[in-house]
Amino acid sequence: MANNDLNSARKARKDEFYTQLADIERELQYYWPHFRGKVVLCNCDDPYESNFFKYFAMRFNQLGLKKLICTCYNGSPVQGKELVIRFNGYDGEPSKQAFKVEITEVKDLNGDGAVDLSDVQYLLQNDKNILSLLKTGDFRDPECEELLRQADVVVTNPPFSLLREYLAQLVKHDKKFLIIGNINAVTYKEVFPLITSNRLWLGPSITSGDRKFRVPKDYPLHAAGCGYDSDGTPYIRVKGVRWFTNLDHKKRHEPLDLVCHYSAEEYPVYDNYDAIEVSKVQDIPCDYDGVMGVPITFLDKYCPEQFVIVGNEYSLAIPKGRVYVKGKRLYGRILIRKKPLDL
Repeated sequence: MANNDLNSARKARKDEFYTQLADIERELQYYWPHFRGKVVLCNCDDPYESNFFKYFAMRFNQLGLKKLICTCYNGSPVQGKELVIRFNGYDGEPSKQAFKVEITEVKDLNGDGAVDLSDVQYLLQNDKNILSLLKTGDFRDPECEELLRQADVVVTNPPFSLLREYLAQLVKHDKKFLIIGNINAVTYKEVFPLITSNRLWLGPSITSGDRKFRVPKDYPLHAAGCGYDSDGTPYIRVKGVRWFTNLDHKKRHEPLDLVCHYSAEEYPVYDNYDAIEVSKVQDIPCDYDGVMGVPITFLDKYCPEQFVIVGNEYSLAIPKGRVYVKGKRLYGRILIRKKPLDL
């Protein structure tokens, strides 16, 4: 399974996954009003490789951005293909040194009648003030944290292995964000309270299946679902990927259509907690007002006007750390209840 490679990546810090442009486009369509007049930071993105940089640079005027900042850390392992730029007299990337790109305007600089990636490339090639070196490019470095302070919205794919630390920094600085992570991260003690307090929720474009990510050339490709594109670019497919955000979107407020009815036979009570088991989100009963345990994928459909999240197995200190039904241990349940209709 591709997730075995993901687990290995966490251990070896080989989680240099590059997001597909199509996945970025599908998600970002829900948030355009949030970006007008804002400073956007992509602080885990090599501008030569990052589709996040490509997306925002090409749509700089369309979104009405004030500034786009993109940073790269020392030793970024993916070789440049998208942009070939002269820096300090050398073609290509600056010796894989950490650097930042700051853009405040994008014009039709090559005179072809359109603003596209070629204009961004021309801008970077001819404006020495756009690109400058950083010490490390690590998001935890003080100079990178200063860039974070300047930003209004952060959009990126942070290292999966550092998601807790990365998200904590965003919360500390009270930043708006849209980032990619694994669905299991919602169970982290640092993340789940943000969900219950409506300070973090899931984006609407990914609710199931796996996603394809480009990876460095030395990445182990032993699992099924890994391989090479037609141009020889290695990729890996990862299950359970989700967008995490605190940018509001309309789909978040669409209530679930509940069609099932409660019966004691179909909805057993947990052995070690006073709540009923609902094994599938689509089976949530419309006529039960007590506490229900649902899979973590419930968060894909969570409407805060319809449900209250009571907690999970850890936050509620449920005995044995998991809920049980007739002695069978169940994985990753969130405890919810319906809101009264008059609230």
